[in-house]
Amino acid sequence: MAKIASNKIVAFSVPQTEHEVVRVQTDQTQYFYDQLHQHPEIQIMLIESGEGTLIAGDFVGRFGAGDVYVIGSGLPHVFRCDQAYYDQPAPIAKSISLYFSEKYFGHELWNANETSALREFAEKSKQCFQLESPAVIDASAVIRKLAMASGLDKIIEFFSLIKLLTNTSHKKVLSIQPGRLQTSEEGRMNTIIGFTFRESHRKIYLSEVARLAHLSEEAFCRYFKLHTQKTYINFLNEVRVSHACQLLIQKEISIQQVCYQAGFTNVSNFNRIFKKITAKTPATFRKQVVYK
Repeated sequence: MAKIASNKIVAFSVPQTEHEVVRVQTDQTQYFYDQLHQHPEIQIMLIESGEGTLIAGDFVGRFGAGDVYVIGSGLPHVFRCDQAYYDQPAPIAKSISLYFSEKYFGHELWNANETSALREFAEKSKQCFQLESPAVIDASAVIRKLAMASGLDKIIEFFSLIKLLTNTSHKKVLSIQPGRLQTSEEGRMNTIIGFTFRESHRKIYLSEVARLAHLSEEAFCRYFKLHTQKTYINFLNEVRVSHACQLLIQKEISIQQVCYQAGFTNVSNFNRIFKKITAKTPATFRKQVVYK
């Protein structure tokens, strides 16, 4: 079983040395940090290895090796690896993350004429977006060089990356919900998310999720919609479709088996919801991903 999300409020701070303009952090672990969290820094993240479900603001979808994401300041997010990563002891999830903010630069440098493109990028990065080909290939190369650089070379590579991200049109907005969770709500949301991932394979009643949140069903529905801009049922279906995408890659499992293992109760409903969320039928998805 996956590790159960803690009820404890998440206080996530990016470790930064005193005079860094950009913080570079390389992580290689069994699975990525699996608590919904937020931080004031903008994060640029390259997934080197690992796959699972990304929750960022009001977005729920798959992530995998080679992806590059930009997470806006204060946007609640979590890269939750698939169950297999919890079951295997070897460190197999790896990423390179860059963190920066106005605080890192200082007021004068941040507001200088020469850094106007950086300020524009920061403003547009309040939402989460993902790079698409060919920009993702170029950005990945720069991120890897930046991770190995120091001194002026590190600054040069960073601004080269910002220039690339600012100028490219090959990016896809994932979340339309800027903003942040109140710190007091992070623990409650982590409880709901952790429960949903653990139990999405079976029928879930609103009453049991509401009890976890210590709310009535009606109050829970309002609460969840307020913080995610979607209903809990929509969120649950997105988690199930993400799991179904993982299962569909396995050729030996039939689409009917995928349907029931992902938590859907009938194939026609599964096909309808899967196509609504991914714009593809399960059969088309499998054909494009497995047999390409």
